[in-house]
Amino acid sequence: MIASYKAVKCGYQVAIMAPTAILASQHLESFQAILNQFGIRCELLISDITKKKKEEIVERLKNGEIDILIGTHALLEENVVFQKLGLVVTDEQHRFGVRQRATITGKGKNPDVLVMTATPIPRTLALILYGDLDISIIDELPPNRKKIDTFAVTKGMEQRVNNFIKKQVEEGRQVYIVCPLVEENEEINAKSVLELAEKYKTEVFPEYRVEYLHGKMKAKEKDSIMEEFKEGKIQILISTTVIEVGVNVPNASMMVVENAERFGLAQLHQLRGRVGRRRIPIILYSKISRKLRGNKTKNENHARYQ
Repeated sequence: MIASYKAVKCGYQVAIMAPTAILASQHLESFQAILNQFGIRCELLISDITKKKKEEIVERLKNGEIDILIGTHALLEENVVFQKLGLVVTDEQHRFGVRQRATITGKGKNPDVLVMTATPIPRTLALILYGDLDISIIDELPPNRKKIDTFAVTKGMEQRVNNFIKKQVEEGRQVYIVCPLVEENEEINAKSVLELAEKYKTEVFPEYRVEYLHGKMKAKEKDSIMEEFKEGKIQILISTTVIEVGVNVPNASMMVVENAERFGLAQLHQLRGRVGRRRIPIILYSKISRKLRGNKTKNENHARYQ
């Protein structure tokens, strides 16, 4: 944000690209809250906005009436033309291809480039090693962040996990449940969002408000659900990895990942980043947890799971 402020004050425009509409919208809120008072004009460009609104934004951008444009892959479209692009920021860089990042950079005349990620891809690491990229490492947690406890368990501990969820909710906290699938699939033996949401609503936690979120939902539905979750109106949110990046709900104190073996290490690392605003646990349901256990002692296993 500070780099963007400086670029704008030097007469340039800024492009900030994020992988999801939810994350881009959150960035816009944060930027407007601070930069509006300095007369810096921020705007959001995502695929879900109306055609008329998109045309208006593109026109204003071309005329230099927008200082900072925050958006998703929609920024890559040919008709998105900057008057004087000076800084390009790619958030969650590992979610974009090399050509996509080159496309956004090509919209300016040799703009400064900042890429950010908690899980850098091998190509980025190689560029750093060869000195083609400067690197800044944030090696400490933001204020008030707590250590995240992570446990790998089998389905045999489901009741204990549900009791723990209930305890968190009764204390006024909120919980994420992450599933690998949107709908049931006969070929894949894994939990789905819709299946689990129905079970939690009718059988497990009928006394709490349980909602679900996935990428196939309409933008307005997704925004509405996330807004209510942020406001604390929803106690348990069952979701796919659509919440993997950028979602900021400090009151969410626990995350349960179903079928953890179906997620990559980078995904699990990103998911862990959604919580930790308080001291909270992550529960990983995995078919491979028993194999991990082997003949190791309790302490050795705990280290493996961490």
